[in-house]
Amino acid sequence: MPEKTLVQRYVHILTVVACYWFVSITLVFVNKSLLSGSEKLEAPLFVTCYQCVVTVAACYAIRAAARRFPDRISFPSLELDINIIKQVLPLSIVFVGMITFNNLCLKNVGISFYYIGRSLTTVFNVLMTYFILGQKTSLSAIACCGAIVGGFYLGVDQEDASGSFSLAGTIYGVLASLFVSLFSIYTKKLLPAVDGNIWALTFYNNVNACVLFLPLMVIFGEVPIVFNFQFLSSINFWFLMTIGGIFGFAIGYVTGLQIQVTSPLTHNISGTAKAAAQTVLATHWFMETKSTLWWFSNMVVLGGSMAYARVRQLEMKNNTTVNKVIENTKDPITGEEPTMQKV
Repeated sequence: MPEKTLVQRYVHILTVVACYWFVSITLVFVNKSLLSGSEKLEAPLFVTCYQCVVTVAACYAIRAAARRFPDRISFPSLELDINIIKQVLPLSIVFVGMITFNNLCLKNVGISFYYIGRSLTTVFNVLMTYFILGQKTSLSAIACCGAIVGGFYLGVDQEDASGSFSLAGTIYGVLASLFVSLFSIYTKKLLPAVDGNIWALTFYNNVNACVLFLPLMVIFGEVPIVFNFQFLSSINFWFLMTIGGIFGFAIGYVTGLQIQVTSPLTHNISGTAKAAAQTVLATHWFMETKSTLWWFSNMVVLGGSMAYARVRQLEMKNNTTVNKVIENTKDPITGEEPTMQKV
């Protein structure tokens, strides 16, 4: 198969990013309706667990379709391998934390503030990259992170001034940012365990998550809440739950795919930019009026995130140039780098 041209690769990346935006924004609005709508269920762990169950079921459905139409659909085998389950378990724990804190944040804050609440992902990505991977960050990149933190603080201040601030929701948002960053890093790290196959990683990740959620639902007392829920037999409720599950399945795949075709950093920047568009959409959809400083805080966070992406892009470009120079100066026979001769 011929190698893709640069334009084809850019089109492929943009298509993946666009799919991520569509699926992610739709999932946020559906989950907000489930957690804070007219038929809300005070059991966020059950909602997220059900989405994981739907994801596992969707994997089996697509696998069955792949067997029926092997020329059109490609899907990996879904035979459970205990060794892979163990290898993926750390990612699954991070995944459970990520989607749980995401939904808890969404439950306690409006979709418009959800962007600010989740804006520290890039900052945590820098911290986790240093502590987990041992990679240092330049002062320019750290300055950009400082701008993001400043925008976050201003956004929290303006949300408090408007009377709609939720401390719990903000804390959940910060924790969600931390786990999103960890998820990006561990996804890239654990893809080789499933031969780089996103579908397989999605399947194993959600199988583990289904099991991990069960004791959590018992510990937090959600079982009686679910059984006593007045809309438990509502067709509309289960329709939204299933739609949320389908998009939950899709977000797991497109998130992993976006990380695979770009990088953990680019994925986080894409998520931040998506959240900005989501904020504008939410304020129009729910007819919210925000102050000038509130919007300015959003722009500061977005500007800091974009500046950080630009700084990292230039740094990677410079590193690539240096590596090429070193490679070109190596001895063509021995492969060794030139050394200064003693006089």
